[in-house]
Amino acid sequence: MLDDFLLRAALAGIGVSIATGPLGSFVVWRRMAYFGDATAHAAILGVALALLMALPIWLGTLVIALAMALAISWMSARGQSPDTGLGVLSYSALSAGLVAISFAPGVRVDLSAFLFGDILAVTRGDLVLVWGGALAIAGLIAWRWSRLLLSTLSPDLAAASGINPTREGIVLTLSLAIVVAVSLKVVGALLISALLIIPAAAARLVSSSPVAMAVTAVLIGWGASLAGLWGSLQYDTPAGPSIIVAAALIYLVLTGYSTVREA
Repeated sequence: MLDDFLLRAALAGIGVSIATGPLGSFVVWRRMAYFGDATAHAAILGVALALLMALPIWLGTLVIALAMALAISWMSARGQSPDTGLGVLSYSALSAGLVAISFAPGVRVDLSAFLFGDILAVTRGDLVLVWGGALAIAGLIAWRWSRLLLSTLSPDLAAASGINPTREGIVLTLSLAIVVAVSLKVVGALLISALLIIPAAAARLVSSSPVAMAVTAVLIGWGASLAGLWGSLQYDTPAGPSIIVAAALIYLVLTGYSTVREA
């Protein structure tokens, strides 16, 4: 029988994948990987503010992640190339967060838990937060699927159909911010983008439709979470990075399969 902490870790990984699968598909389609990195890095500043103000970690993280999402949406709406601005905001927020944490009075913080995740330390309260956030995001994407997909494939056609592509872009960026906030403890700030991108990229290799890709990305996320936890238990490796390594191995296998199939 699985130990209780392993069961909670597995449930946390599965819960996160419910949101990162479909959301990661849009990240890949829209080439928004840079935004995931920036939001995840900024989350460390949210951790610092939460510790300084005695707030829940998830709340401080969510506030900063949402602020980053709105800032990027504002930059995009003004027609500015977000790459440089994202780089400045991302690394400034990360560095400011690391410095600010040192000023938290009487608080000893294991930064590696926030940078790389600590899925084995997930509590039942964390599970409620992860599953609540993941199901909310999955439900939002399912509800707005057609609008989001059309805005992604053809913004001009979406506008002609009465859909506001800018608004749909904001929905995605805010969803990313929420996923980062609820996933921080599971895989950490430096690995959340990988969990968004790798399963979706792997799913694209074997999927024949957008819906199939989103569903397959969820399944790959589940498989990577369980395989990574198993590898971590067997070889005494860090759990968060092990999950990402498992996802990368799945990607390599599917890349080989796709190459052979097309040959």
